[in-house]
Formats: sequence, C-alpha cells, structure tokens
Amino acid sequence: MNKSIQVNKPVFPIMIAIAVCHLFNDTLQSVIPAMLPILKEEYQFSYTQLGFIAFSLNIVASLLQPIVGYFSDRKPKPFALPIGMTFSLVGMAGLALAPNYSLIIISVLFLGLGSAIFHPEGSRVAFLSAGNKRGLSQSIYQVGGNSGQALAPLISAFVLVPMGQIGAAFFVLVAAAGIALLSKISFWYKKQLDEERLGKRKKVLLTTMENLTKNQVIIALILLMAIIFARSFYVTNITSFYVFHLIENYGLTITKGQLYIFLFLALGAVGTFFGGPMADRIGRKNVILLSLIVPLPLCLLLPYAPLWAVMMLLLVIGFFLMLSFSVTVIYAQELVPSKIGTMAGLTVGLAFGMGAIGAVVIGQLIDSVGIYQTMIITSFLPFIGLVGLGLPRDQKVKAV
Repeated sequence: MNKSIQVNKPVFPIMIAIAVCHLFNDTLQSVIPAMLPILKEEYQFSYTQLGFIAFSLNIVASLLQPIVGYFSDRKPKPFALPIGMTFSLVGMAGLALAPNYSLIIISVLFLGLGSAIFHPEGSRVAFLSAGNKRGLSQSIYQVGGNSGQALAPLISAFVLVPMGQIGAAFFVLVAAAGIALLSKISFWYKKQLDEERLGKRKKVLLTTMENLTKNQVIIALILLMAIIFARSFYVTNITSFYVFHLIENYGLTITKGQLYIFLFLALGAVGTFFGGPMADRIGRKNVILLSLIVPLPLCLLLPYAPLWAVMMLLLVIGFFLMLSFSVTVIYAQELVPSKIGTMAGLTVGLAFGMGAIGAVVIGQLIDSVGIYQTMIITSFLPFIGLVGLGLPRDQKVKAV
C-alpha cells in the first residue's frame, strides 16, 4: 500500500545558500578544463599531461567523496564545509602561481580534496533543510553545481584567454566568498544537530522504501550505479569531445562549437532544477525513467543530424538527460536512509569518477576509430539506462 511519510517543513534560506556555495565550488572546478588550452600554450604540455591534470581533479574528488560521506554519517562535522572550501582556495591560488607541472598537479589535488569534502556535507545540509521538498531542495542544490560546471566555456573565453594562468587568481575571491557563506551555514547545521541530540528537534524520517529487503536495496543500488555510469559517460562525450565532431564534420570554429556545448550544459542545469520538484509530485522512479527514455531516439539521431537540427537536439537531450541528476541522489539516500552522506558521496562521486574514466576511454576510442564513428558508438550509451525499469517504486512524502 502507498503510505505517506511525514517530515519537517523546508528551510528555504539555507536551501538557497548551500546551492550558491555549490555554484562557487563547481565554478572553481570548472577553471581546470577551462585552463587546459592556456596551460598547453604557456608550457607546451602534451595532451597526455593535460589529460592527467583533468583526471587528477576528478579522480580525487570521486574516490574521496564516499569516504568523507561515510565518516560524516558516523559523526557529522558542520565546520568541514568552510574547511573544504579553504582547501579549494589554496588550490586555486597555487594554480594561478604554479611555475611548473608538478605544482600545478598539487594545486589541482587541493581542489579535488576541497570538492570531496564539500559535496557529501553540502548534500546533507540540502537534505536537512528540505523538509517535504526533498526533490526541490536537491534540485536547487545540484543546479548550483551544474551551473558552475556550465561556466567553463565562458571562463575560458572571458577570463583565462585575456589574462592567462594568473587569471585563476580572480577565483580566489570566489573561494573566499564561499568560506564566509559556508561558515554561516555551518552554525545553522550545528544547531540542527544539537537540537536533534537533545531531543528538541524531531529526527527526520528519511526513507520512503522501508519495506525493501537488504538484497532488494543492493540490487537497486547496482541498477542506479549503471544509470549514473551511462549518463556520465554520455555527458563526458558531449562536453569533452563533441566540439571536435562539430569542427571536423560541420566546419565550425572552436568558439562557435563551445557555444553549442554551453547550451547543452545550460539546459542540463535547467533540467536538473525541474527534475526534483517533478519527483516530489510524480515519484523518483518515474522521473528517472522519463529522463532515460525520452532522449534515447534523439541521442541516436544526433550524429546524423544536419547542423540546423543539432542545437535543438542538444538542448532537448541536455534537459532530459540531467532531469534525473538530483533525483538519483535522493533515491539512493532513501534506499539507505542511515547513510545520507555516504549515498550522496557515492552517487555524485561516481559521476565524477565515471566522467574521468570516460574521458580516457572515449579519447582512446577516437584515436582508434575516429571522431565520427565514436559519436555513433556513444549514441547507444543511454540504452544502458533502461535497467531503471527494474528499480523499486518509491512513496509520497508530505510535511507535518
């Protein structure tokens, strides 16, 4: 029977504030891909060296997020949030001033560490502030991050190209603003934990799927990981390599090609926002399935489409594909309600990790069979997401 789950009412100022901090955090990360052409020009790095810079950022962030989330679940650390942003500030300052490859890598590792600390605790704050609007809260939180990632082409064009490597110093100010705002959020976070410990605040009932067996939960998590794998590989293909397809097969310049990628990411951020509220109304599983099924024929069509249709296809694919980004996080948290930080770290961290691995795998595929054939092969990736049909159904959440 479909039961209602009662939770507290949402706290919108905190919900929005942590999303703004997510925007700051992921904007700092976006500096790395935006910086790669600048570093290649200034230091004559090889493509392998540039790839390892991007890989270092994503792999540190992805591997450490579930670990941070695990320890956060055991003993939450509210002030880890500004500490994590401080690591990012140090990394950004180092990136602006690093005179050689080794120090650039160290700076990037600091950025990855800061991101790994931020994401699980930030997701926990979004959850605590959500009340009965878990989907909306997680969407607002994630759209902040996706908007930051979408800024990479603009950062490259308007900051780093004119200023060079030292232009990264501008983003030290972004990190400083993040530290200030996260410090305020941390006091609210600590107050919630204190009230919960003293029994003044009702502990949030986190699950809508309490009747599942352990084996059902494990299977559901495996299916969810497969969905995230397919989505992350496909998004990495578009954001990292589709521009070369536009240049080679449509004759676009780099600047015009990057505009197409920006629009894909921008509509992805819009989709991320709408996915959560939709999930609150029609269910998590339904939104996940909608996100997977609608883009399938469009992804298959994209490699063959004429240029006039490419932009529209990218806009629709970006919107629907990212519709489930925040929803998969909530769904995992409700599958394992005692491990909110771990599930956030696992789902978002896996997305980072799959993006890092995807960049390497797809790059090798392009070297082997060419850019056009690679676009055709990767267009089938969303079919993997159809395993979502096997996910358990969730239940409705309401406020008290």
